[in-house]
Amino acid sequence: MMIIKNGIVTDPANGIQKQATVIIQEGRINKITDDLNEADKITENNNGHHVIDASGCIVAPGLVDVHVHFRDPGFTYKEDIETGAKAALKGGYTSVVLMANTKPPVDNIDTLTYVIEKGKKTNLKVYTCATVTKGMAGKELTDMKALMAKGAVGFTDDGIPIMDAVLMEHAMEAVSALGVPISLHEENPALITNNGVNRGRASEHFGIGGSPREAEISLIERDLEIALRTGAVLNIQHISTKEGVALVRQAKQRAAEKGRNNIHAEATPHHFSLTEEAVLAYGTLAKMNPPLREEADRQAVIEGLRDGTIDLIATDHAPHSEEEKKRRITEAPSGIIGLETALPLGITNLVDAQQFPMDMLIDRMSTAPARMYNLPAGTLSEGAAADIVIFDAKAVQTVGGFASKSSNSPFTGQKLNGVVKYTIVDGAVVYQAES
Repeated sequence: MMIIKNGIVTDPANGIQKQATVIIQEGRINKITDDLNEADKITENNNGHHVIDASGCIVAPGLVDVHVHFRDPGFTYKEDIETGAKAALKGGYTSVVLMANTKPPVDNIDTLTYVIEKGKKTNLKVYTCATVTKGMAGKELTDMKALMAKGAVGFTDDGIPIMDAVLMEHAMEAVSALGVPISLHEENPALITNNGVNRGRASEHFGIGGSPREAEISLIERDLEIALRTGAVLNIQHISTKEGVALVRQAKQRAAEKGRNNIHAEATPHHFSLTEEAVLAYGTLAKMNPPLREEADRQAVIEGLRDGTIDLIATDHAPHSEEEKKRRITEAPSGIIGLETALPLGITNLVDAQQFPMDMLIDRMSTAPARMYNLPAGTLSEGAAADIVIFDAKAVQTVGGFASKSSNSPFTGQKLNGVVKYTIVDGAVVYQAES
């Protein structure tokens, strides 16, 4: 038995935010009680229980990230499933959903099985998407039914937009029939001269073409219409533009009028924390797809998170080697790591900035993503798996010392609020901060 006492239990799934005692038995939540002396009563005559004193800390469902890249197989010099899992656990995550753009991609049963089985060898609950199209070539759909039967929890060609509108229609019809989400990277490559940098002040600074906001807007608009027609559960990945947020808001309203809740969107911590000015300051460490945009876009993303237009926060954890990120702005790959900085960025730039309360942050980082992907996570309900994060929201950390194999982050060296003290999976402590 494990007992967590004196913490502020925050469980958006059940509307709980109070000081309470959490009782864990056989890897599951036994009960949450208001009796703050419960721990003492239980342990009075039995010293064999594991008691965690969470004084000054928040006790919440383990975080859930539905957009991560562990680069395994094929690019394990950047990250692998083992090191990615360690980074996730250090960041307070207990469940993740991997993207399928590996080498080979997860478009076949063998690669899917490899990822799932290797994930089982970690202390993290590792799920994976499969690709929408074979070889991520945008020409032919994968056997979605067969891949789902073998464990795929959703479908995505993340990183490579699907440009064939007819094929996209067929894809959404397929996922609608299967009842799983399709997650899409929305950037029309035909409108982009150099990706990873916003067309505006940042692109002018480097003397390159950059990625215009229209690249995102146009595909979001197209795919929202298809999702509204087909009823597919659509997740717009890493939304970056104010216009994109507005389109999702309108589509959600239209879906609700039909009695549906199939339109979703995610935001990354870097898109609610930074603007294109960061690219001028940090160069390739702030290069990403879609790019960091303008302050009005950042504020729109925050407002979208606040009013529920954007359902969830996902990191798009994208490790790259130091050598790769040292290349010229036009040659370096896009993306940053994010699993170890997501929670402190949310606390610092959303909660402490008084954008919204802590329970909303936990909802966007745990409850909502678990619900969208139909994962058994994101709740402290009685009988649920005891997947828990305990963190001190007031403690200050200096970003660095990553568990990830890579360190490509513009936040290195920054002081942020929020330190994960414990990560618990199935009632076992799998990460504990050094005292």
